[in-house]
Amino acid sequence: MAKRDYYETLGVPKNAADEEIKKAYRKLAMKHHPDRNQGDGSKAAEEKFKDAKEAYEMLSDPQKRAAYDQYGHAGVDPNMRGAGGADGVGGFAEAFGDIFGDMFGQQRGRGAGGGRQVYRGGDLSYAMEVTLEEAARGKDAQIRIPSFEACEVCHGSGAKPGTQVKTCGTCSGTGAVQMRQGFFSVQQTCPTCRGTGKVIPEPCVACHGQGKVKKQKTLEVKIPAGIDGGMRIRSTGNGEPGTNGGPAGDLYIEIRLKKHDIFERDGDDLHCSVPISMITAALGGEIEVPTLAGKAAIDIPEGTQTAKQFRLRGKGIKGVRASYPGDLYCHILVETPVKLSEHQRKLLRELDESLKKGGGKHSPSGDSWTDRLKSFFS
Repeated sequence: MAKRDYYETLGVPKNAADEEIKKAYRKLAMKHHPDRNQGDGSKAAEEKFKDAKEAYEMLSDPQKRAAYDQYGHAGVDPNMRGAGGADGVGGFAEAFGDIFGDMFGQQRGRGAGGGRQVYRGGDLSYAMEVTLEEAARGKDAQIRIPSFEACEVCHGSGAKPGTQVKTCGTCSGTGAVQMRQGFFSVQQTCPTCRGTGKVIPEPCVACHGQGKVKKQKTLEVKIPAGIDGGMRIRSTGNGEPGTNGGPAGDLYIEIRLKKHDIFERDGDDLHCSVPISMITAALGGEIEVPTLAGKAAIDIPEGTQTAKQFRLRGKGIKGVRASYPGDLYCHILVETPVKLSEHQRKLLRELDESLKKGGGKHSPSGDSWTDRLKSFFS
C-alpha cells in the first residue's frame, strides 16, 4: 500500500512554513494520541498518530524535507522512522516538550556528557542589621558567607585517592533514564547517579564524594543610601553552586533596621517626640531639635499644646528611588513638673487661682470639655 503524502497527512500546503507544520502536527497529535483514544477506535487513532508523527519528523527537518520535495518517499530513509522509540511516542513528547517539561520538572540544558542534566544552584539568604544613619547615608560592608571549594584531597573528583570515577551503568553516563507506560514516555533523572552520569565506588573521606568542601568567604557589599528595612540586595552568583556545571544561585541580603533612640522611620519621613516644659509651652520660645544632619531650631509659639506637630521639610531620608528627601516631624510633648518643693507648690497654687479668675480664655480646651460634659449629662 502506497504511503500517503506527508503534506496531505498534516493537512498543509507544500509551501507551508515551519511553524504552520508544527502547529498542524500538534493539533493531530493531541487529537489522535493513544492516551486520549481508548476502546474500539484506539487502533485507528494509533495509526493516525504514527502517520502524523512520521510526516512531522520528515517535514520539520530541512534536509529531509528538501529530499522529500525532490524525490518523494524514495528520497528519505524509511529506517529513520520512529526515532523516538518503537512505539513512536518520542515525537509527541518533543513537540509538547514545553508542556510536559513543566509538568514533570525536567531541566533544560545538557552538560558535556551529552545527556547529563544541569541544575541551577539554590539561593542563599543573609540578614544584615544596619543603623538608621547607615541606611540614610549608605555604607560599604563586609560579610562572611558559606562557600564551596574543590577538595584538596581528591582534587575535586570526589573519589578516594588511587581510585577512579566510573560511568554510571544505569544510564550509560547520560544522567537520565526513560520511563515508559504504554505509549507514554517520560525522561527522568537517573536514580543511581542523580543526573551526574558518574558513580564513585570509593568516595573521598575528606569530602564524602562531593568533590568540594564547605568553607567561608568574605564578600564586599555596597549598601545604597536610602535603603529601608525589609528591602533586599541581590548578589548574583554568590549562592549555592550548580550541579553538573549549572550556574550558581544568588545571594539575597535582607536589610533589617535597628531601633533608633530618637527617630522612627516611616518611608522617607522621620518622626520624633520633643519634650518641652510647661513654661516654654505657655510663653513660647526657641528650642533645638536633632536631625540626621545635625541640629535645627524650632520656634515654639505661645500657648503651644501637647501633641502639636512641627514639620521640617527635607530633613528626612532620601530613599533609594526618591528624587528628594522626606520630612522630619517633631511631635511636641508638654511635660508636667515633678518632685516640687513646697515653695514651688505654693507658686503653682497661686498661679492656678490667678488663671481661674481669668475664666476660659486661659484654658480653651478645658472650657470646651466642660461644655461637652454638661451637654452629655443633660
